[in-house]
Amino acid sequence: MPKITFVGAGSTVFAKNILGDCMHVEALKDSQIALYDIDGTRLGESRKMLETLNQTINQGRADIRAYHGPEMRREALTGADYVVNAVQVGGYEPCTVLDFELPKKHGLRQTIGDTVGIGGVLRGLRTAHALLPMAREMEDVCPEAWFLNYTNPMSIVTGLMLEASGIRTVGLCHSVQVCVPVLLWVLGLHEDVTEVRSKIAGINHMGWLLEITDAGRDLYPEIKRRAEAKNREARPAGAKKHFDMVRFEMMKHFGYYVTESSEHSAEYSPYWIKSQFPGLIEEFNIPLDEYPRRCVRQIEEWKGLAEKLVHSDSLTHDKTQEYGAYIMEAMATDVPIKIGGNVLNRGFIPNLPASAVVEVPCLVDRNGVQGTYVGDLPEQCAALCRSHIAVHRLVLEAALTGRRDAIYQAAYLDPHTASELPLDTIRQLVDELLAAESEWLPEYR
Repeated sequence: MPKITFVGAGSTVFAKNILGDCMHVEALKDSQIALYDIDGTRLGESRKMLETLNQTINQGRADIRAYHGPEMRREALTGADYVVNAVQVGGYEPCTVLDFELPKKHGLRQTIGDTVGIGGVLRGLRTAHALLPMAREMEDVCPEAWFLNYTNPMSIVTGLMLEASGIRTVGLCHSVQVCVPVLLWVLGLHEDVTEVRSKIAGINHMGWLLEITDAGRDLYPEIKRRAEAKNREARPAGAKKHFDMVRFEMMKHFGYYVTESSEHSAEYSPYWIKSQFPGLIEEFNIPLDEYPRRCVRQIEEWKGLAEKLVHSDSLTHDKTQEYGAYIMEAMATDVPIKIGGNVLNRGFIPNLPASAVVEVPCLVDRNGVQGTYVGDLPEQCAALCRSHIAVHRLVLEAALTGRRDAIYQAAYLDPHTASELPLDTIRQLVDELLAAESEWLPEYR
């Protein structure tokens, strides 16, 4: 009987997707499910929801238990075969608000701020502070477990577990799964293709669509033609905008489409959110402060969802495309699958550093998650990836050594931050953020 521990189980919708999927898999139906969170109210809601699903779609076969607070985490982890990580350390309030509002006082604006930029640096540090003790506990009580990480910043959190512990870890993200379908749909090609094949590799949120064919025919020439025409039509003032303008323009100049959305991608390079060129925001439809708005919207929507998910005795669930349950099934049954996973770069992409966490095609079976060889990225794509790998490495160095100067250096090297602020201002901003978030980062007081 497998044991699945879900850390951050107060994320009720995501817990429903991953664990509801598991209840559709014969090899996982009899699992012991350990739900862990520091928020007792949200934990209780998730438990009630999953107990309902266990009856409506799983004949009551799973054993569901809830564990609240740091003092019960060790018990929740003990004997786990799989640990799903979905924590958000510091929450929307106050930490996400601080990650956005303090930089804005210095003229630094962000869209998402959970993976790169000054927001990504702080979120990475907060998450590392919370996960390092858990990694030690896992080495004691479930050393053979697989850690399935869904938490951003993906590369930093995955790298932390791989570098600071012996726990087998893979980082999982939606962006590879949805990249090709969204691209074909936006360009009106989705109904014209029958046998699409693609190859994607890079780093998380900066994976590159290296190849895309339909029945052997290269689709890139037509994709680029349609994308450039669509942007040309949308760019003038007053024209109807679309949501993927940044990625299409990056593809025009760098030659390849990138996996992560335009609202994310706008803050991944120094070309888009620029105080000296404010017209770019409107021209390329860049949604500043998108993540805080999204958080507020989700908090409001939860009031209605709670009644449906938590208090419905007839709740059901259809299997999603999330990788989690498919990975566990492949490991349990030895029936292999292919995924896009974040793993240590063991020569898979030779022109990226060996210490980097890369996002590459992976094979999953009873042996676990195994990355596959991709080869060199186009040099311009590799260079853009390296600009973020340097930041990832310095955040990890700070997290593992307590070095405050490594935090400054991570922020100095972030492409968007460096394009907007001078060194002294970046340092001052880091000091302000560390002081404001000292409850979650006491080692940097």
